[in-house]
Amino acid sequence: MAYLIEEYPRPQFQRNEWLNLNGEWNFAFDDNEIGLKEKWYNSFPKQTKINVPFAYQAEHSGIGDPTFHDVVWYQRNFTIPSNWKEEELLLNFGAVDYRAWVYVNGEMVTFHEGGNTPFSANITHVLKEGDNNLVVRVEDPSEDATIPRGKQYWHEQSASIFYTRTTGIWQTVWLEPVNKSRIDTIRWTPQIDRGDIDLETEILGDIEDDLTMQISISFKGQEIISDTTKIFEGYTKRSYNIRNRFTDRSNIHDHGWYWTPESPNLFDVEIELLKKDTVVDTISSYFGMRKVSIENGKFMLNNKDYYQKLVLDQGYFPGGLLTAPSDEALKRDIELAKEMGFNGARKHQKIEDPRFLYWADKLGFLVWAEMANCSEYSEAAAQRMNAEWIEAVKRDYNHPCVVVWVPLNESWGISRVAYEKQQQHHSLSMYYLTKSLDTTRPVLSNEGWEHTISDICGIHNYRSAEELEQAYETLESALTTTSAQRPIYAEGFEYNGVPIMITEYGGIAYDKKQEELEDGWGYSAVNSGEALIKQYRKMTEVLFNSKVVQGFCYTQLTDVEQEINGLLTYDRQPKCDLSIIKKINDQSE
Repeated sequence: MAYLIEEYPRPQFQRNEWLNLNGEWNFAFDDNEIGLKEKWYNSFPKQTKINVPFAYQAEHSGIGDPTFHDVVWYQRNFTIPSNWKEEELLLNFGAVDYRAWVYVNGEMVTFHEGGNTPFSANITHVLKEGDNNLVVRVEDPSEDATIPRGKQYWHEQSASIFYTRTTGIWQTVWLEPVNKSRIDTIRWTPQIDRGDIDLETEILGDIEDDLTMQISISFKGQEIISDTTKIFEGYTKRSYNIRNRFTDRSNIHDHGWYWTPESPNLFDVEIELLKKDTVVDTISSYFGMRKVSIENGKFMLNNKDYYQKLVLDQGYFPGGLLTAPSDEALKRDIELAKEMGFNGARKHQKIEDPRFLYWADKLGFLVWAEMANCSEYSEAAAQRMNAEWIEAVKRDYNHPCVVVWVPLNESWGISRVAYEKQQQHHSLSMYYLTKSLDTTRPVLSNEGWEHTISDICGIHNYRSAEELEQAYETLESALTTTSAQRPIYAEGFEYNGVPIMITEYGGIAYDKKQEELEDGWGYSAVNSGEALIKQYRKMTEVLFNSKVVQGFCYTQLTDVEQEINGLLTYDRQPKCDLSIIKKINDQSE
């Protein structure tokens, strides 16, 4: 069947040997919740087929059913390649929404809660010769508003700014053979002020087995660092000076090895773990030398002022919903955004597939990484948000493209944060939790309005160009102009000199199939590509001319289902001359 995701799903931590389990699986709805009682993990009912990793709601799954089914089951067989039989075997899931119970040969091997983040299981102990039976039970409560689900709607038919839900497996499933002694995690932290790259590794296995680690770092095909380290404990930290490897002094002054959207330089890495001179694990990775910081009220990239021209990207695809139909589709979205002169995107209410972040690293594209939020607040919601956000930050820490963390958006899940202390504490806790996990990136506590403590003041405003001009003429007017009747800062908090950015504006609806807007949704509407450009120019030039605003994020890159305020249609066709959009965006340079 078409639309299989074939590329290695974890490009920052890649092994050569792996087996892709995407493709046709057996599938069953369990509306009466009888699967556990009847032990479907041993004897799977013959209901229908599904094309993994597409959710049953997506057309590419082969099912395309938008109705509620809160419990679903998957099954397939797999056979271990003969050359893997001496290894341990890891079963990996990119993402399963929302709760997953995984069984191999009738035994439960792992449970995971959280619809946006990866998980793995060592299944060596349950394997057998020949066919092995893999079953996944998924629970996705459709009416629980305290589950982090982002733009997934709580009704069967999408409407307004909310879209068709995703239930079950929606990112790649794969197997990989590993040695008992292996590299478990790596963490890259660039230190451009010193010219260093810090490498932290966690090693699994018996440290008494005379383990050593060999690291080779290359730049543009030329090895610049080779290092061998003896492993004395599970955690190891090394630092390598990159600056001194560039003997051309003019290159040092030009910072020709920094990562930026304009020059996305990457360093390729091979890490080998050896046990008594025998290689037992090999990891391919990469990093970028870049620094993001807030200094004197400015957003800085590599110690220089940097004007962010972002576009809001929902990360939805026709036929696939949250799942892209191909790796090329993820890459193409970035290419189209750059073609319009945007230097980054705010990935809205979605922990994006790592393959997107890989292409953002390779092509040079800033990413604001945003958590999918709950709709309602509760103590359970806070716990779920914290647990999954920790996993997300850990997963994406190494990507140089990620420059801002956004745990909360527009007071979603904290509707009373403007005045209620408990929800303010939740906002603060998400801010400080993120800071405790990553000291190198800014954190925006509550995107849009009702900020508590935040490294950026991100404001959402969908008013006309004339109203935008008046709102952002002075600092005072920027902080007192409210949008959607929401104050910029929550009660008890105030602006403290951080950069002010308009992180949602525009939202101009245009349907190429209609002369006048009859169906579809947007914040305002036009009836031609020329009119779309005219409105985009007026709004964006107001922001460029403001002495207060230091960056923007336009809503949005593409249409999504009934929401038709993209610069591109849902199937990624331009609604206007993209070269003119680029000329408008290039005014900041």
